[in-house]
Amino acid sequence: MAVRGKRGWERALVTGASAGIGTAYARELAAQGTDLVLVARNVERLEKLAQELRTDHGVGVEVLAADLSDPVQLTHVEDRLSGSPRLDLVINNAGMGAFGAFHRNTVDDELHVIDLNIDALVRLTHAAATAMTRHGAGTILNVSSIMGLAPFPGSATYAASKAFVTSFSEALHEELRGTGVTVTAAVLGIVATEFMERADAGHLDGMDVFATLKPEFVAKVTLRAARKGKALSVPGSSYGIVAALMGATPRAMLRRFNGINARRKGGALA
Repeated sequence: MAVRGKRGWERALVTGASAGIGTAYARELAAQGTDLVLVARNVERLEKLAQELRTDHGVGVEVLAADLSDPVQLTHVEDRLSGSPRLDLVINNAGMGAFGAFHRNTVDDELHVIDLNIDALVRLTHAAATAMTRHGAGTILNVSSIMGLAPFPGSATYAASKAFVTSFSEALHEELRGTGVTVTAAVLGIVATEFMERADAGHLDGMDVFATLKPEFVAKVTLRAARKGKALSVPGSSYGIVAALMGATPRAMLRRFNGINARRKGGALA
């Protein structure tokens, strides 16, 4: 299991920390006394958050501005993962989506989703796992989505990228058993963030009857699961039911249902 010490994780790196769930993770960890490395593109937001956390909680905070879809900038974050002072928790939260009919979007937009949601996450997970296994302790928390549990027409690449994240994280969880390093996939439903506002939630047609979760709730629940070394965390009881139903429903039925909803609501496939 990961090094906890008297105050929990000693030092954590959080990607996508400048807003939404990433900020909620940073605040929750700082309140627990965890020193932080904050990663995102928006350096002004990061610096403002870092000062808030230093003042409110007295923790050490490093700011590492980086666009993780840029290979050169991504390398800087990889170097920090293997550097000093060492990290015992890494949260791969940064992500993006391209929504709408696949053939109407540019291929560059679709590939950008893969660059960030898959390539960057794999590289950072590899760097973290390599360093953590060397020390015999650590925790990796990869943020995924309930959309990864089914085909979602209108957000084909995004949903597929999250399917990768969940499967990849579960496999590593088992692969690293006995090393002292655990991997947890946070499988999230609808969360009230800027990401959802930009996407207009159209990619989740058919799921809007369920609760919109607060980032603070998501952070608390998924960190608790990661602390216990669980492979999966699905915050919110309603989403736990959704996940179970998706697993029991034939994929052809899920695919058709999601496609009909996307067209009916004039959303992603309009």
